Amino acid sequence: MKINVKVGGRNMVLDDAVCRRIPLVSDDPTIIFGADVTHPQPGEDSSPSIAAVVASMDWPEMTKYRGLVSAQPHRQEIIKDLYTESDAKGNTVKGGMIMELLRAFYQSTRRKPQRIIFYRDGVSEGQFNQVLLHEVAAIRKACEAIDNEKYEPLLTFVVVQKRHHTRLFPKNQGGPHTTGRNENILPGTVVDREICHPTEFDFYLCSHAGIKGTSRPVHYHVLYDENGFTADALQVFTYYLCYTCARCTRSVSLVPPAYYAHLVAFRARYYIESDTSETSIANNQNRRPFPKIKDNILDVMYFA
Repeated sequence: MKINVKVGGRNMVLDDAVCRRIPLVSDDPTIIFGADVTHPQPGEDSSPSIAAVVASMDWPEMTKYRGLVSAQPHRQEIIKDLYTESDAKGNTVKGGMIMELLRAFYQSTRRKPQRIIFYRDGVSEGQFNQVLLHEVAAIRKACEAIDNEKYEPLLTFVVVQKRHHTRLFPKNQGGPHTTGRNENILPGTVVDREICHPTEFDFYLCSHAGIKGTSRPVHYHVLYDENGFTADALQVFTYYLCYTCARCTRSVSLVPPAYYAHLVAFRARYYIESDTSETSIANNQNRRPFPKIKDNILDVMYFA
């Protein structure tokens, strides 16, 4: 399965996607983004943090993704290269990862995406305002820069949280609503009341079948929604996406765009040559840039 996607193949596709039965997403060209930032281990003061962004390149199937990486200051969570207005020499050149991926989507499908669904991993609740202020604004600026402020796709921005202490258990142990010998909840279980925020749009989704141990649901928090998703529509769409992971024959616990972004960022850590000079430790300015990845590698899911 990994070899197939590394050479440009497709392992599985949603029947509802092919038959255009997904609400909103099947109506207009839609691009699915996933983003994550990985930080160096404690004690590595000279290593930068790595931001990774992936985006779907095939509509309406939404199973092939293209990934980009960028180094940023040590322990900085907000992605700074989503949109840039100058190059390394200080010249005014509008660019960034969002613009590059939007252009790649157009070259692949010959369509401009009219809807953007952005899954952002690794953000804590205390950083929600920063993300709204910087990353959502960067996506907006990137879209405007493509077509002189005439291009304004509808944006839905969802934060994905894995590290929490919430666990869900079936009411009747050993009953019809459990799975496996561990009696975990069934895949597709959603909780969006009682334990969720009283006014904001968030939900817990357990999209995988727990084989070992207790299943841990993923918390999805919608920070910004211009597409007007209903709770059921976004929950079902997110759950269906979990069946399209390229390296698994089952549904995965994390929505694949965020999963892929984590894989890209983790893999990029090997591209950095260790630099332990005193100057680098002091101000983290002498880090070496990532080697440029060839286009024929970017066109396939090399990170799977």
